[in-house]
Amino acid sequence: MIDTERLILKPLTYSQLIKYMRTDHSLEQELHLNETSRSISPALREALEQSILLNVANPNKNHLFFTLWTVIWKEKNKMVGDLCFMGEPNAKGEVEIGYGTYEAFRNKGFMTEAVSGLIRWAQGQPRIVAIIASAEKDNIASAAVLEKNKFMKVGETETLFNWRLKIK
Repeated sequence: MIDTERLILKPLTYSQLIKYMRTDHSLEQELHLNETSRSISPALREALEQSILLNVANPNKNHLFFTLWTVIWKEKNKMVGDLCFMGEPNAKGEVEIGYGTYEAFRNKGFMTEAVSGLIRWAQGQPRIVAIIASAEKDNIASAAVLEKNKFMKVGETETLFNWRLKIK
């Protein structure tokens, strides 16, 4: 777990990911959290079914680099978003992150704080030298999270800006 000023970042186990996908509040019950309103996008559901669960179940892989880390707001004891690594560090020591804040909790600085906590954790991992991320060009909030965490824009595609933060 990662502890920040307002948040706890908790990596989910395989069985907890199954409960997360149900969206029936069974995960909140297991974690002793207050219920929160959330939905799973089709893209996240597909990633869970076709990649995340398979990698988390693989004993040869470090599940911390494949699972969702739920973001818990300490004051309200509620899940407010998720973030994840998109796999283990590559040959250059880069690890990619993705994140999302549940709609009711946006514009409160939660994801900026959560990404900061994940950066701090990554700095303690010997194989990671940089964190990379991509954000849709029209997603101003996502770009703001990266900018506030000192990521630098390093390229773009037709629809995405690519970002990088050197941590070592």
